[in-house]
Amino acid sequence: MGLVLNDSKVKTWDGSKSKGKKKKDEAVEETGCWVKFSFGTCMPSRSKVDSAMTGTTISFAETKSSNEKSRDRELTRGGSSTTTSNGGSTSSTPYFSEELKVASQLRKFTFNELKQATRNFRPESLLGEGGFGCVFKGWVEENGTAPVKPGTGLTVAVKTLNHDGLQGHKEWLAEIYFLGDLIHPNLVKLIGYSIEDDQRLLVYEFLPRGSLENHLFRRSLPLPWSIRMKIALGAAKGLAFLHEEVQRPVIYRDFKTSNILLDADYNTKLSDFGLAKDGPEGDKTHVSTRVMGTYGYAAPEYVMTGHLTSKSDVYSFGVVLLEMLNGRRSMDKNRPNGEHNLVEWARQLFGDKRRLFQLIDPRLEGHFSIKGSQKAIQLAAHCLSRDPKARPMMSEVVEALKPLPNLKDMASSSYHFQTMQAARSRSTSNAKNGIRTQAVFVPRNGHPVRSLSSPNGPPASPYYPHKSPKPNSKE
Repeated sequence: MGLVLNDSKVKTWDGSKSKGKKKKDEAVEETGCWVKFSFGTCMPSRSKVDSAMTGTTISFAETKSSNEKSRDRELTRGGSSTTTSNGGSTSSTPYFSEELKVASQLRKFTFNELKQATRNFRPESLLGEGGFGCVFKGWVEENGTAPVKPGTGLTVAVKTLNHDGLQGHKEWLAEIYFLGDLIHPNLVKLIGYSIEDDQRLLVYEFLPRGSLENHLFRRSLPLPWSIRMKIALGAAKGLAFLHEEVQRPVIYRDFKTSNILLDADYNTKLSDFGLAKDGPEGDKTHVSTRVMGTYGYAAPEYVMTGHLTSKSDVYSFGVVLLEMLNGRRSMDKNRPNGEHNLVEWARQLFGDKRRLFQLIDPRLEGHFSIKGSQKAIQLAAHCLSRDPKARPMMSEVVEALKPLPNLKDMASSSYHFQTMQAARSRSTSNAKNGIRTQAVFVPRNGHPVRSLSSPNGPPASPYYPHKSPKPNSKE
């Protein structure tokens, strides 16, 4: 499917003045984050020539799995999918001469300055690769554009543009138009840009802890509960700013774990505005747009109709919050049948208080707040409502999340949780020893109690391990 352009406009804002400047925009492909740690051949053309002249061979091994690739693609109505492509030469063409107006605070770098800042885009400087292009670590002057010695000056992340013609150029423009004037603590800071001939580069603040995706799904040590809630709160504040605090709302459209970056103190920074769109104006209720985004995160009504609203972002936030709570990806075909889609699996548990703990990442081993987890699960369910109008505003989400990082009622000190863990351990041990068990519910004092029944003896109650219920006399 080829690239489709429309006549929608892009505005830029200053966080304090909220004044708009209209520019052209169109639907663009999902672009990646610089901390995906998947590598491909993405050297800027000039650096390829330079490396060839110096006798240096630079290559990158492709490490992205087919499962990961399937998540990052264009969404089309009806659930089918294609990827967009744009053929043709990548040399300078008329659209490259389009007048570029950017915020005054952005620095304009030369290509050679950024080449030197990243040490000729060498592999050791590579931070990762996304749909937009590769990202390299570099060092520049604190208040200028000149390159400096590694470890000095200002550390930056330099994103290069893949040479895919009009598509990539428009993504590059969208990043500048939105992040050039949108200033907020929970949005990644765009420091500057470079535009020379067919070279397009963007320079961002460097965020040392990388992406939330990396911490949730690639690291062996799980993120602590309080850190997860801190990240969720920061992300919610970023979306609330885009939706409710600028003159014309911005719909982020690609909210997901790989686009949530973290600084040294785990403060949240939303990145990658290549898919962002201006919200509806006047009496309009939605923006009609080509359906694009990432599988598992896009709101179902948007996928089906192409009608984009701020509530589409709220749904995506619900998906990410669920991923943070559970430690699973939104889409994972390696899970058992019925659990491939995290949201659909979780819906079965939302209304069952006895099974809510199944929605919490087992790697936390009880080091999470009982009240906090219950409130967070309720909030995720609210955000994931099938009816967009029933979803909360992001400012309401922020208020709901504010107390959660500081709650201290850890489940690990709860008798209920301890007995549940003991029952789980016995079940695992029995499974290893070839003893079949199945879950049943035995009433105790009028309340349902989950027990494990064994064909070889009476059931043992995980909630009351010191008193196993008597076997039924009829059995």
